[in-house]
Amino acid sequence: MSSSLRRGALAAALALSLFPLAACAAGNNAETLRIRPDNAATSVGDIEVQNVVVLTQATSDGSSSVTAKIFNNGDDQQTLDSVKVGELDADLSGPITLPGHSSVLLGGDGNPSAVFKGGSESKNDGDFKDVVFDFSKTGEVSLPSLALPAAGYYTSFGPSAKPSPTETASPGESPAEGVTASPTETETITESPAG
Repeated sequence: MSSSLRRGALAAALALSLFPLAACAAGNNAETLRIRPDNAATSVGDIEVQNVVVLTQATSDGSSSVTAKIFNNGDDQQTLDSVKVGELDADLSGPITLPGHSSVLLGGDGNPSAVFKGGSESKNDGDFKDVVFDFSKTGEVSLPSLALPAAGYYTSFGPSAKPSPTETASPGESPAEGVTASPTETETITESPAG
């Protein structure tokens, strides 16, 4: 067999062996599109909740908190009225309002927070907890979420102090009370615990 035929046969064999590898990232049903994050996420109506984690504290009062990225994909403003983990109701840091086409990060310094006093959440790290977010128009959005200690990467997302009201008024008007999310066009990876 001549060397040019051997090279041609080798090139054909190499091309055919690469074809299955290229197929995994092509089309609407590509295998790479089926990769999902480890943290809980769901959507109901216009509300989408991502990266939900119950964070426990190693404190004597057994407090815990919930961190999540919440999106309002609709045109109408909605308010997060309550957050529950199991039977425990959270103390919200203030009114949490989501204007249409906006998002808010729940938990961490300077962000609104949902803190649970007492309870035994810190004894159940690694368990899944039922978390229920109640919105003014969408109603209840429920999903199971992993309970983890507020340590390491999650240290800054644990219970935080009440954030100061966001000024959304133009000059000459008084600032709005409460925490208000502003519309965003791009999200940065550093805002949410799971990216």
